[in-house]
Amino acid sequence: MAYAHRLMSTRWGMTLVAGLAAVLAGVLVLVYVEKYRNSVKAQGAPVTVLVARQTIPKGTSGAVIATQGFYTVTTIRQSQLANGAISDAADLRDKVTAHDIYPGAQLTSGDFVTSTTNVASSLTDYERAVSLPFDSAHADLNDLQAGDHVDVYAGFNVIPLGRDGTPISGAQPRAVMRMIMPNIPVLDISKKTNGGSSANVGLKVTDSQAADLAFASDNGKLWLAIRPASGAKAAPPKIVTIETLLLGVPPVTILQSLGGRG
Repeated sequence: MAYAHRLMSTRWGMTLVAGLAAVLAGVLVLVYVEKYRNSVKAQGAPVTVLVARQTIPKGTSGAVIATQGFYTVTTIRQSQLANGAISDAADLRDKVTAHDIYPGAQLTSGDFVTSTTNVASSLTDYERAVSLPFDSAHADLNDLQAGDHVDVYAGFNVIPLGRDGTPISGAQPRAVMRMIMPNIPVLDISKKTNGGSSANVGLKVTDSQAADLAFASDNGKLWLAIRPASGAKAAPPKIVTIETLLLGVPPVTILQSLGGRG
């Protein structure tokens, strides 16, 4: 102890003790860093994985999951990665969920099966699929394909209405046409019948549009016009009658004469 006291009382002794302390601290730091590195290696490198943001019902298509943002991309340690975890949304293509997936769960290959022709799996929220009959005079059935987009036109024989909304006594029906729905996706086309002159065409619409189409199909006549694959433009829709077509009468005038609001 006396020797240590004498050693600490000299400048050289203080320097020696400080040096030994620094060496010890360095050794401890190296030991800690090495343990940390071993721990990181044991956990694995950071990886990305798709994690459900909300409950994803059974039968939901991968396309819907991707476009509706049903997942988030999360970074985790490899040791936390579930078997078959999916890190790229492209892997969801042509797949549907095999069961319900709950919020916070990693999306894995085991959660999905190969997609079938189930149309419902491609629909979300207010979207609906409706199938309507068309003949070759009212739709280009030879060129129309699933995935095309169309404008829908409807024609009716309209009886002019009075101010109270009832048909005017003695008024004659007048043929009226108008584009009622632009840019509607074609889901499918059924097997053509009558030598290829007629077929049912499946359209993706909203629930309210489905009701409008059903009414128009039963009580009037529908036409489909194929839109360009890209860069399509459309003028504001207007009613077409023999007066607007041949005589240049403004559509608003015809609309008002039929009891509509211009």
